Amino acid sequence: MDNPVGARRHEILTWADVDKLIDVLLPQLKSVGSFDTMVMITRGGIIPGGLLAEALSIKAVLTAAVDFPADSETAGLMAWPSFLQFPDTNLLLTRRTLIVDDVWGSGRTSTAVKGRVEAAGAKPFTCVMHYNPYRSMFTKAEPDFYGAVTDAYIVYPWEIDRGIKGINLTVPETN
Repeated sequence: MDNPVGARRHEILTWADVDKLIDVLLPQLKSVGSFDTMVMITRGGIIPGGLLAEALSIKAVLTAAVDFPADSETAGLMAWPSFLQFPDTNLLLTRRTLIVDDVWGSGRTSTAVKGRVEAAGAKPFTCVMHYNPYRSMFTKAEPDFYGAVTDAYIVYPWEIDRGIKGINLTVPETN
């Protein structure tokens, strides 16, 4: 697929929108059986992961924090990730593990975590709220489960109070 050219469209979601995405994901996830463990990718995967862990009764909930060097001009998008935090191998070994993030944009973070989970001896499954195939760096990889396909920059309701990342949008006041 071609990358859309020009300014990216922004989409601001409500909590009701998030509920609908969870409702889309749950049947997909349940169709492949239960999961022993969940790895939430910080920070974006924490809220969707918490909602899914509760709905799927996943009790072993872990986190992974990944950093890609922003200043590496030579490596650019091909830079190796640094894992700032990652579960111990013993917590993953032989477990069916659901890896959750908010968005699959370039796909680097989800695929890096999936590779490391797999190397730990687990059976990984990736899950995101939104999949953006137009930005993905991978032609032969995509999330195993996703709530929606988008070409927009998604702003989740838990991000609103922190500002809207420099975009010129206002949030209506509630009384």
